[in-house]
Amino acid sequence: MRDGNGRKIDYIRISVTDRCNLRCRYCMPEEGIDLMRHEDILTYQEILKIAETGARLGIRRVKVTGGEPLVRKGVSQLIRELNAIEGMEDVTLTTNGLLLGDMAPELAEAGLSSVNVSLDTLDPERFSQITRRDRFADVMKGIESAVRSGLKVKINCAVMEHLSREDVLAFAEYSVKSGIPVRFIEMMPIGQGRKYHAMDNEELLKILSEEYGDLRESTEPRGNGPAVYYTYASGAGCIGLISAVHHKFCGSCNRVRLTSDGFLKLCLDSPAGVDLRTPLRSGVSDEELRGLMEQWIRVKPESHHFLSPEGREGELPLSDGTTEKCLNMNQIGG
Repeated sequence: MRDGNGRKIDYIRISVTDRCNLRCRYCMPEEGIDLMRHEDILTYQEILKIAETGARLGIRRVKVTGGEPLVRKGVSQLIRELNAIEGMEDVTLTTNGLLLGDMAPELAEAGLSSVNVSLDTLDPERFSQITRRDRFADVMKGIESAVRSGLKVKINCAVMEHLSREDVLAFAEYSVKSGIPVRFIEMMPIGQGRKYHAMDNEELLKILSEEYGDLRESTEPRGNGPAVYYTYASGAGCIGLISAVHHKFCGSCNRVRLTSDGFLKLCLDSPAGVDLRTPLRSGVSDEELRGLMEQWIRVKPESHHFLSPEGREGELPLSDGTTEKCLNMNQIGG
């Protein structure tokens, strides 16, 4: 379907949990957060009903997220059932990789096509500082297992001011040697991420060009997202840039998000959306659910306002005069 601005909405990111086995500094405070009650989180049956309704509206691709999605039991079976939905073309997953080593074969067997692994450094010591956990070896083991299992793998690196030239070049070399694309994703001012600033795309490209010569923009499709990809003159390696704040791509945004407690969120930078859990648990019919989702997707905001003068600190004002607290990324689903 198309929203009120004519954009084709065919992609949904579904958070299956707000729980995570890391404590990345830009995502969660060290002590963690107040977690949702298990009974407040959507069941897999509820998620599937929403996904089936989305498919009837033209949703063709699903990204399973968290928190960390692999900490929720039975996620492989969910992926299998998402794949079985009529009209669904692609089911992928974003993970921190800690549990991927053991789970990659069953995820591939369930029909998962690819995984994005969040990894912000190739330095084990820096990894421990960023994530507050000494688990770098487990992530690398997970990446290797995913590749062996036949999954397409991409690395997602959050771009913060602490990202150094050495980090950028280490990832570039890793991509050359492994053939795995590395995507540098601009830090967004959401939750804990408001404390950080990002290295801009121009500086990233300058570092890469100085080391590898001219970069060539690639037109080869490499996923469902908005990354701009570059390859080196040699043809080896692939770097992607996603800069939602300073190089916004709202005009071509094709996605909505479902939080783990059933809120259909229309934009990361907006409280706009609708609670689907309550009507589901109140016996809403299939047609009523379809109508509700279609009604709200049509009013998806035209653009984010991360750079507006009032900023995004503290609480967000709502139209009824109340406020909504800014959420951390693990509570939104990314």
